[in-house]
Amino acid sequence: MSDAVNCLNGLLRGEISAVETYGQALKNLSDPSVTKTLCENQACHLKRVAKLQDRIAVMGGKPSTGSGAWGSFAKFLEGSAAAMGDKPSIDMLEEGEDHGLQAYRDEAEKCDCGETRTFINSELLPAQEKTHEAASFLKRLVHSANA
Repeated sequence: MSDAVNCLNGLLRGEISAVETYGQALKNLSDPSVTKTLCENQACHLKRVAKLQDRIAVMGGKPSTGSGAWGSFAKFLEGSAAAMGDKPSIDMLEEGEDHGLQAYRDEAEKCDCGETRTFINSELLPAQEKTHEAASFLKRLVHSANA
């Protein structure tokens, strides 16, 4: 399998993990000012899952179907954070968005395939920046409300 497909599959597993983690948070949080943004972020991650699956298939690869070990760990952490309330749960989601943002930047930088690098930089990274900013805003909102 090509390095570009491996790169994209790594990003795909991260996106699947994000979708799962947002789903877990939505089960435990009920504040409408928070859940609307969580739903929007989850939907944005779902779109990236579809884009990555399509791109991998076009390149002749087999898209990953699960989130892997990181996804299981992230779901465990999110479940633990959600049990403690909104603030730890939002903190965990924002940390996940930080991780995702860095993953996209790292993969774009090290990817040898110009077409894949362009795909990451033009279609995926801007969407990740958007969900990261939304999660950061929620974190600031929740922390200022609890101050």
